[in-house]
Amino acid sequence: MPKTSTAIVHDISVISAKLRLQAFASITASLLLLGCKSAPTPATAPTQPTTTKSTYPPRPTITPAPFRVFHTTDNSITLVTADNATDEQIEATLWQLHDAAHNHTFAQLHIPQQFVDKRDPMIWFHIYRGAKCADEKYTTGKLPCGPSYHAAGDYTLGSFSNKDRDDGVLLHGEDHQTELWNPDAPTR
Repeated sequence: MPKTSTAIVHDISVISAKLRLQAFASITASLLLLGCKSAPTPATAPTQPTTTKSTYPPRPTITPAPFRVFHTTDNSITLVTADNATDEQIEATLWQLHDAAHNHTFAQLHIPQQFVDKRDPMIWFHIYRGAKCADEKYTTGKLPCGPSYHAAGDYTLGSFSNKDRDDGVLLHGEDHQTELWNPDAPTR
């Protein structure tokens, strides 16, 4: 009896599947016989110790800018330097505050040590070049130098989670500041 077209299509599908299976088996066997021909692992050269480059500027070697206490609140002190104090002098002043915090020597800078020690939980030091803009944080009337912040540097001692954290930044206008050291580094 002759096969129906459905039976013929079925036979062709079975034969096609068998051929594909045989081809796959043949290729697989060939690959297994040939083995993996990966390149040998190159000998590793001795590694040099890695050094992390600091992202902070070097500590200045010049004398800090002379300053005077301009204003205090219960959590901040505004310091004023000469109008022409350089960035490097402001940096040196920030480092001077950093050292005074670690050595408990604020009194030598004419800043009451007890005032600093009683901070709860932090105290801010705002450093201005000259007195012209220094009262901008405390005035209730027209701002003396316009609406932006005009300090040359900020030093913060303490935080909500670490009373000994200290941070020093040199300010270059509203949108740019330079961190002078790692504020989260462990204290000595």
